[in-house]
Amino acid sequence: MKLACPGKGRPREFDADTALAAALRVFWSKGYEGASLSDLTEAMGITRPSLYGAFGNKEALFKQALDLYEREKLDYIGEALKEPTARKVAEHLLNSALQMQMSNCDPKGCMGVINAVACGEDAESIRAEVIQRGRVAKQSIVDRFERAKLEGDLPPDTDAVGLTSYLTAIMQGLAVQGGAGASCRDLKALIDTSLAMWPGK
Repeated sequence: MKLACPGKGRPREFDADTALAAALRVFWSKGYEGASLSDLTEAMGITRPSLYGAFGNKEALFKQALDLYEREKLDYIGEALKEPTARKVAEHLLNSALQMQMSNCDPKGCMGVINAVACGEDAESIRAEVIQRGRVAKQSIVDRFERAKLEGDLPPDTDAVGLTSYLTAIMQGLAVQGGAGASCRDLKALIDTSLAMWPGK
């Protein structure tokens, strides 16, 4: 999608999708509060008036970047939920999270964790937005594990909420350790140990 930047002389066009992807990388690496408007406009290759005209204010831009993050970087969650067993769901989630941390194309760490933890009082609405989206994703996993219990794939006394929280904590741990420079071998060992304690088949 091409958008024209207002200004003197001939309008300069820019690709809104490319600009949004650049904004995502800034928010991902610096967090919402750490990303200044100058950081954003420089990375996006546009002026402040163009940013406001195309995306709204900084908060609106962040939410659009978060939408993009969910569509392109967290799409593996939906794919994982289609796996035939709960254990396969867990394997898919953990291995996909590992692949994200080992990618040389994207910033390290989890954008959700970065912005849920690092936001101060002035960005409470951003923190709330990130947490709410995380709850929706978590509930989809809980529902899948509840189905696994009904299908006999997980023991009937399995705490689906607790199991999902455990899995989420491991995924967040992968992001934190990946961001701190942990090796692929170390992170893979974490996954293997976690799956060794899996309650189902």
